[in-house]
Amino acid sequence: MSNSINDFKSIISARGGLAHANRFAVYMTPPQQSLLNLDVQGSIVNAISGNFNARQLVNDPRDISLLCESCTIPGRQIATLDHQSVKQTIKMPNTFINEDVTFSFILTQDFYIKKIFDAWTKLVIDNEKYRVKYMNEYTTDVIIQQLNKDNLPIYGIRLKNAYPVTTNAISLDNNAENTPQKVAVTLTYEDFEEEGAVTSALGSLGSVIDVITNI
Repeated sequence: MSNSINDFKSIISARGGLAHANRFAVYMTPPQQSLLNLDVQGSIVNAISGNFNARQLVNDPRDISLLCESCTIPGRQIATLDHQSVKQTIKMPNTFINEDVTFSFILTQDFYIKKIFDAWTKLVIDNEKYRVKYMNEYTTDVIIQQLNKDNLPIYGIRLKNAYPVTTNAISLDNNAENTPQKVAVTLTYEDFEEEGAVTSALGSLGSVIDVITNI
């Protein structure tokens, strides 16, 4: 039996409306990031250019979320092995594969986001001594939330022990005069878990408090 458009509208209304792709939040605090901006050279350049603002001296954990233009809620694939029974071959599950997550960030005049991931990448592998550091030195949990129209979380994902594996190249183009610079970063992680609305909200608040407390 076919359903009418009114039935469809009733379902959407009963479930609070449609989810929108542009309503999301990201909570990410790279390891060893300081609350104070220690980029002295960048502050000097901004002061010479007349763009200095006292706000630049503070690394607010919320800045990363506001500058994040897009990201993905990761998918999970069940890996299988072929098993031949009496008549035909069937697929048997044996493990699962988590997708890496790619974030796109808008770059500001001080290249704040790019410098963050440059420093984070060096925590993973020291590019001077070519040594891989211990996992607890370069991993952190990352929270991705889908928000409703009131900017309250309705679904959350926590990436456990995440760290960057790819920082994409940044294009410089004379024909892109009015185009803001962006950088894409891919994070991998040990595993992810789904969080309910309340759990995810408390988790994101706790991550910000932990940063300030540790500092």
